[in-house]
Amino acid sequence: MGWLFVALAAGCEVTGVVGLNKYSQKKTIPTGLLYFSGFGLSFVFLYASFHYLQVSTAYAVWIGIGTAGAVVLNMIFFGESKSLARLGSLALIIIGVVGLKALS
Repeated sequence: MGWLFVALAAGCEVTGVVGLNKYSQKKTIPTGLLYFSGFGLSFVFLYASFHYLQVSTAYAVWIGIGTAGAVVLNMIFFGESKSLARLGSLALIIIGVVGLKALS
């Protein structure tokens, strides 16, 4: 159950990042709601995961998934650089997250 909460928290964090990007371009109520609700729900789900998992592991996996997801979405939808160095760094983040999950 804890990993489900971490996955939901990471998904909401990515939603919050998309909302932040949209809100920084156009400050409207819908983009603000996407931004604030994404991050708000992310913290709610992350906190819920602490009842099942070690805080350090849950937090690190949440950050890793959220970071990787935000980078991928920004590369695909917002035209950020897809350089080899960025892709390699992204792969290292994913390897680290998988390693933490496998060892806990």
